[in-house]
Amino acid sequence: MEKVRFGIIGVGNIGSAHLKTLHSGEIDGAVVTAVADVREDRRARASEIAPDVIVYNSGDELIDNADVDAVIVAVPHYFHPSLSIRALDRGLSVICEKPAGVYTKQVKEMLCAAHRSKGLFTMMFNQRTNCIYRKMREIVREGGIGTIKRVNWIITDWYRTQAYYDSGDWRATWSGEGGGVLFNQCPHQIDLLQWVTGMTPARVSAHCHFGKWHNIEVEDDVTVYMEYENGATGVFVTSTADAPGTNRFEILGTLGKLVCENNKLYYTKNDVDERKYCFESENAHMPPKQETVDVVTDGKNPQHAGIIQNFTDALLGKDELMVNGDDGLLGVEFMDACLLSQWLGKTVQLPIDDDLYLSELEKRIKTSRRKENVNEKSFDMSGSYGSEKK
Repeated sequence: MEKVRFGIIGVGNIGSAHLKTLHSGEIDGAVVTAVADVREDRRARASEIAPDVIVYNSGDELIDNADVDAVIVAVPHYFHPSLSIRALDRGLSVICEKPAGVYTKQVKEMLCAAHRSKGLFTMMFNQRTNCIYRKMREIVREGGIGTIKRVNWIITDWYRTQAYYDSGDWRATWSGEGGGVLFNQCPHQIDLLQWVTGMTPARVSAHCHFGKWHNIEVEDDVTVYMEYENGATGVFVTSTADAPGTNRFEILGTLGKLVCENNKLYYTKNDVDERKYCFESENAHMPPKQETVDVVTDGKNPQHAGIIQNFTDALLGKDELMVNGDDGLLGVEFMDACLLSQWLGKTVQLPIDDDLYLSELEKRIKTSRRKENVNEKSFDMSGSYGSEKK
């Protein structure tokens, strides 16, 4: 294989961005040969962007007929697993947009398909390419902040107007999207919580507010309390209605603290482990001595193009896959646990009961209402992904 031939399933907001990236030649060793969408206006727009690609009326039609080696699945959330499974079972490689799915049961079925397929499978966790998050992970993994004690992330700069939610009949509905800010805006932060720290919450207690700030069915304001097996705790706060919003990710350990805010990384280090100092110091109230450490990164932040390039290189045997597709389950498990905690009114243990969550979700789906007379719109979402490409 000299070039990887890509098909893109779904050419809405993010899918059309992937089409532009591939068609422009930005990805070495890759070419886009086919696209698919169920909407005629989007198919027409795709033809304008890339007149030489073959256009199909559905993802199934593309998977069954297109001359491709890999597909990017960029459709509404419920269809991520089914289309990925269909492609994987036909030996194609797959990049799946976030989240991996809506509920854990369908994601596990997708991962089984990935394990039995000869194709590669990855998630579009483009924030993992950000030099700041990569450096945070490196410092944590090398023991730079000692044993983690607390993890906090306030991520409320996902501002969305009612016009955004009204741009599609499926948006922000239980039957069409399966969730709100957790499932649409925050999968990247939820992935990074676990990827950077190397820890998965053991228990969550969540307060999810449904349609608090917008005329929608699903959650648009969330506060989660997290507990980890090692005794660490954390808080995750998100909303799509804060203006101005905040994006502050903080990890406190026994040897220091990392803070990421305003696209800058701050590293404060103790001269001795706090747990040792606590029981050996004769001082009643002074903390251990600290210093601010300059953090040097490689400055690279290729975002979506970085994931597509890495995936292409992995298919061509030039690189290891950056994102293990199995990691997609971790984020869905966390999101499902948060909603389940709110629905049940109690702390929820992870991993969750797959069947219990699905039964609770189906209750909401039964009463869900698709919006009528919607003027479907696509928006330019560049600059809205939490960090700028470099």
